[in-house]
Amino acid sequence: MYTHNLDPVLFDFGIISIRWYSLAYIFGIILGWWLGKRIIIRILQDIKNKFTLRDFDDLITYLIVSIIIGGRFGYVIFYNLNYYISNPLEIFKIWEGGMSFHGALIGVIIGTHLFANKRNIQTFILLDVIACVSPLGIFLGRIANFINGELVGKITSVPWGVIFPAIDKFQRHPSQIYEALLEGLILFFILNILLFKPKYNIGRSSALFLILYGVFRIISEFFREPDKQIGYILNLFSMGTLLSFFMILGGFIIIKTLRRKNEIKY
Repeated sequence: MYTHNLDPVLFDFGIISIRWYSLAYIFGIILGWWLGKRIIIRILQDIKNKFTLRDFDDLITYLIVSIIIGGRFGYVIFYNLNYYISNPLEIFKIWEGGMSFHGALIGVIIGTHLFANKRNIQTFILLDVIACVSPLGIFLGRIANFINGELVGKITSVPWGVIFPAIDKFQRHPSQIYEALLEGLILFFILNILLFKPKYNIGRSSALFLILYGVFRIISEFFREPDKQIGYILNLFSMGTLLSFFMILGGFIIIKTLRRKNEIKY
C-alpha cells in the first residue's frame, strides 16, 4: 500500500509554476515528433507519395492546436455540458483542467485531414504515424494524472493499492498506472512491431490504434471511478467505456473499407 503525497507542481516561481501535467504534453509532443520522423523514413520505402519530413514538421502545429481545441471541447461536450452551458466563459479556462482524450482524438483526425488535403497527402499516412507515436504521450499523460492524484481508481484491497488523501482515506486501484501501461507502453510496442513488418499497409496502424486503445481503455474503466457528474450511463457504462466502444467500431469500419479497396492485408 502506498499513500499518495506527490506534488503536481514541479517548480513554483510565484508568478509562474511548472506542472508535471504540462511537461507531459510538452515531452509527449517532442518525443512524438522525433520518433515520427524515424517512422516516416521507414514507410517512405513502401509508398508512392510526395511526402517529406518538412511536411511532418509543419503538421506539428496543426496537431498542437487540434489536441488543445479537441481535448477541451470534448471534455465540455462529453463530460460536463450542463455546467458549461450555464458558465460558457469557463470553457476557455483550460489551465483549471478538463481535457478529454476522445475529444483530442477527434480534433487530431480533423486537423490531420485538413492538413493532408492542403498538402495533397493521403490522410491515413499521417494518421498512421500519429497512431504509432501517440502512445508515448498517452503514457506520460497518465503518469501525470497519477502525480496529480486525479482519475482515481475504485476502492480495493490489493497489496499495490494507493491512498489518495485529497480524495478520501480508502485504498484504491492505481488506475492511472494501469492505463499508462496498457494504453501507453503495451499499445506502443504492438503498433511499432507491426509497423516494421516487411511491407507497410496504409491505414492498418490507424485502425489498430482505434481498436486496441478502445479495448485497453474499456479494461481500465473497470478499475476506474466514473466521473461524479455523470456516473454510469444506464447504470452500466462509464462515458469512457461508451466512447471507446465507438473507437473500436470505427477501427473495424476502417479495416473493412480498406480491405474493400485492397489497401490493407493481414
